Amino acid sequence: MTDAALPDADEDHGPFGRPLFDDPSARALSRVGVVDVGSNSVRMVVFDGAARSPAYFYNEKIMCGLGKGLAQTGKLSPEGRLRALAALKRFSLLAKGMGIESLTVVATAAVREAEDGPAFQLQVLQDTGLKMWVIDGGEEARLSAQGVLLGWPDAMGVVCDIGGNSMELARIGDGKVGKRVSTPLGPFRLQQVADTAKKRASHIVRILKDAQGQIKSEGERIYLVGGSWRVIARLDMERRNYPLTVLHEYRMTPNGLLDTIDWIEAADLAILRARTGTSPERMELVPLACEVLRELIRLLKPAEIDVSSYGIREGLLYEQMPEKLRRRDPLIEAARMSEQTQARMPGFGKKLFAFLEPLFKDATADRQRLIKAACLLHDTTWRAHPDFRAEACFDNATRANLGGLDHPGRVFLGLALLHRYKNSRAGSRLEPMFRLLSEDDIRDAEVLGKAMRFGAMFAMGDPAQAGSIDWQPKKRLLELCLTETGRGLYGEVAQARFASLALALKAATKVVDA
Repeated sequence: MTDAALPDADEDHGPFGRPLFDDPSARALSRVGVVDVGSNSVRMVVFDGAARSPAYFYNEKIMCGLGKGLAQTGKLSPEGRLRALAALKRFSLLAKGMGIESLTVVATAAVREAEDGPAFQLQVLQDTGLKMWVIDGGEEARLSAQGVLLGWPDAMGVVCDIGGNSMELARIGDGKVGKRVSTPLGPFRLQQVADTAKKRASHIVRILKDAQGQIKSEGERIYLVGGSWRVIARLDMERRNYPLTVLHEYRMTPNGLLDTIDWIEAADLAILRARTGTSPERMELVPLACEVLRELIRLLKPAEIDVSSYGIREGLLYEQMPEKLRRRDPLIEAARMSEQTQARMPGFGKKLFAFLEPLFKDATADRQRLIKAACLLHDTTWRAHPDFRAEACFDNATRANLGGLDHPGRVFLGLALLHRYKNSRAGSRLEPMFRLLSEDDIRDAEVLGKAMRFGAMFAMGDPAQAGSIDWQPKKRLLELCLTETGRGLYGEVAQARFASLALALKAATKVVDA
C-alpha cells in the first residue's frame, strides 16, 4: 500500500481501521462506510451493521473519470480530479451526518499509476480529512475476490474485475483467494494503445496469455465484477428477453455471451443506452470491454460466466469479518435479519420450519436452505395491502439484495411466498419469471407456500403445541395429529387450508387425536 505523506498506518490499525467485530454490540450496530476511488467512478457505500449478508444503508456513485487520458498524459484527468475531490468532500460530510466515525477510502489503478497520484492523495487528506489508501493490483484483485466470496461462499473459479485502467484476475475456491494478477486492460488504457480493433485484439491476447500462464485457468467458471461487465450482462438480458433483471448471480453461457457481443457491436449504442438506462460515461467504455471479454472467453474457455454485484467494497467488509461469521450462510442471515426487523412475531419462522419439516425430509441440502429462508420470510410483508401482499412477497424475494441465491432460487422462493398468501398463481403478471423453474420446482414451491399458509395460521405461538404433521409419500397420505389445544384451533379456515395443502400434494388426509 502507498502511504506517502500520510500518518503511520499503525496509529489506526492499518487501512481497515480497528476490527469491528471484537465487541458483539458493534457487530449489530456499527455502520461500516467504504469509498472506492476507481479510474472511472467514485462510490460510497454504507453497510447497515456487520451482518453476513450486507444491507446497503446508503449507496452513491459519481462518474468522475479520474483515469481518463492517463495512458497518454501519465496524470489524472484534471476534470476528474475536481469531480472526485468534490465527491469525497460530500461523502465525508454525509458520513458525519450518519454518525460514522471514519470511512475506509481505497483508491485503485488510476491513483496508483498517475504521476500526480501522491499529490492528489495528500490533497484529499488536507481538504476532507479522509485518508485514501492506494492499493496495488494484487491487493485490488484480492479484495474484489473477497467481495465475490461474501455473496457467493462456495464460489470456485476465476474472478475478473474490470475497471477503467486495469483488469484484475484472481483464483477463488474453498472460501479463499489464490493466485492473482493485475493487467493493463481497462477501457481507458485501451483507448490509447491501438487505433484499430485488430491491433487491440493482438495486444489484448498477448497480455491475457501472460495472465493465464500465471493463474493457470481453463474451462472454469468466471465471475465478472465491474460496471462495464454489468452493462454487458444487462444487454445480454435485453437480447434474450430475460424475465428477471437482477444482475447478481446472473449466469451466461460462453456462446450466448459471444452472440451478445456481436449484437452489441452491430447495434446503435444510443438506442441500447436508452433501453437499459445506462449512463453515457459507462456506455462509452462498453465496446472496448466487449473486445476484452471476447478474447477472455476464447483463451480461458470458461464453462460458465456469472455476474457478481459484489466487489471491492464488499471485499473490504469481508476483510473485517471473523472466520466464524464468514462461514455463515448469507441467505439465511439476511432472512433472519428481515424477520427480526419486519415480521409480526420474530422467531416464529424457526418454529414454522420445525412444524413443516416432515413434509420435506427428502429434500436436498440446497432445497432445505430455501425452505428455511421461506419460513423466515413468510411474514415480512404483512404490512402490504392484502390485495397485493402475495405479489409483494414475490417481488421482495426476487429483487432483494440477497447473496448466495441464484436466479432459479429467487423465483422458487418468491413463488413459495406468493402461495403463502394466495392459492392460485394463474393470470399473474409474474408468470414470465416462472419459466426459470421446472414443472417439478413450480409444484414444490406451491406445496411449500400452501404448507406455510396453513402452518402460519394454525397456531399463533408455536404450531407444534397444536399438533404435528406426518407425510407418507408412498401412500400419498397427509396426516395431522391434533393436541387438545389443536382441536380447538382446527376451525373452518384451518381445515380449508389443510385441504388445499393436501390437494397440492395430491394426497388424502387423515386427522387424528394425539
